[in-house]
Amino acid sequence: MRPAGAEHRDPGIGSPNWSVRRPMARWLEHEGKAAAGLRVLDVGCGIKPYLPYFAGAASYVGIDVPGNPAADLHGSAEQLPIEDESFDVVLCLQVLEHVEDPARVVRELYRVTRPGGRVLAATHGTQVYHPLPEDHWRWTHTGLERLFAGNGSWRSVTVTPGAGTCACLGMLLATYIDLIAQRLHVVWAGRIVNAVVNRTAAAIDGRSRLLREPVPGSLHANFHVEATR
Repeated sequence: MRPAGAEHRDPGIGSPNWSVRRPMARWLEHEGKAAAGLRVLDVGCGIKPYLPYFAGAASYVGIDVPGNPAADLHGSAEQLPIEDESFDVVLCLQVLEHVEDPARVVRELYRVTRPGGRVLAATHGTQVYHPLPEDHWRWTHTGLERLFAGNGSWRSVTVTPGAGTCACLGMLLATYIDLIAQRLHVVWAGRIVNAVVNRTAAAIDGRSRLLREPVPGSLHANFHVEATR
């Protein structure tokens, strides 16, 4: 049986979420190789789409809200039912934008990470409103740096954009193209158009360092955070 979440690990170029999911998948695929023999916790695990990347881990524990059958544990990200300093790698992917208290979540991520361990988090800089069931927060790279630095004695915190400014603009355009295509019952046509949008945006970003980096005037769909305790 194919592992769940293939559309997260290998999103089609015509997907409106391609500019978020593809960079995050490649990032986690790389990080998963470094997690061999380590204990991994996935906070807000959903269907555990990135579990295959961490196949070499000593253990992979998913925690999510009650009602998720894929989760190994159930609880709130603001109050994890986990002992202190229990995991080497803690994932928190596309969760912070949905929680009531992001600062408290980051303090919990710090608490359950062993000294020398790492938190790998991802969350939105720019995105349409998408309540699942709530949607509260968006960040700049400096905002995420402050969020983490103020809620844990981290040895280091690094925040990088998942993709560039054109990719972000392309994602927003692709989102609405997809919605129109759904209403007209021509989803296949929307995917063709979005493939062109996504390829073009990625190609333009690839030609300009300033479009890829968080500089004044930039716009980024997603940020990747690596925090080492």
